[in-house]
Amino acid sequence: MRVVRALSAALLTLGLAAAPAAADASPSPSRDGTAAPTRAGTSFRTAAEIEQGQPATASGSTGDYLYWSFPADTGQRPTVEATVKLPESHASQTWQIDVYDGLRRRQACQYGAQTRTAAADASSVELACVLRTVRAWSEPWANDPLPGTYYVRLTATGVATADLGLPVGSDVRVGSRDIGGSAAVDGSLAEPLVPGIATKPGEEREDAAVLAGLEPEDGWASGRWSDRWVWTAVGGILAALAGVGGYALTRGTGRPSRVPSA
Repeated sequence: MRVVRALSAALLTLGLAAAPAAADASPSPSRDGTAAPTRAGTSFRTAAEIEQGQPATASGSTGDYLYWSFPADTGQRPTVEATVKLPESHASQTWQIDVYDGLRRRQACQYGAQTRTAAADASSVELACVLRTVRAWSEPWANDPLPGTYYVRLTATGVATADLGLPVGSDVRVGSRDIGGSAAVDGSLAEPLVPGIATKPGEEREDAAVLAGLEPEDGWASGRWSDRWVWTAVGGILAALAGVGGYALTRGTGRPSRVPSA
């Protein structure tokens, strides 16, 4: 009976530990209550900062490069969505959304319509890019997503000359799914890939010229904790309880009979 109770308690603990790993990161308003950005930058250095879950809008012209930046941390799988509102009259146009990390390396999209062509006189075009899961650490030669600042670039790649300069509007939204310990790796970065964060020694970094000021709500994790440790601990407990239960079932209850001596 004690073994059954112990197994039940362990299974309950396993269920509670697994629940956060399957949850999605729901959009939330800005922590400081500031309004959503209504402008986009024209380069990496002037990219408009947005938080995950915070919508952003911007007006521009066909042919412009529009830039935004957002923070992404270990274990997150970011999704970038953009809607371009086109002028009433225009020829066929091809629009593209690209995502770069803090080292300005272009990141591949796992899936999503990263490039789409709007038919002539279409009112809008929608784009999406789902990145790979952000890793806490990676080999120097790899192009894996790492924690830090990410840049979104929106532009038209195929535009008729007559359409250049026509006014357009854009809506950009960034969210992410928390993948959890299934994507955990050993090792971590000394600092997240935030441009400007390592321009001075550690004692002076509070005064460093940080080019991107946003960070996750709970700070940068950078591999400090993962629910993989919870799964490992619970697995060890279940294995121990299974061993105790197997021993209790197989040892028998009766005393061995005494063999009379010759």
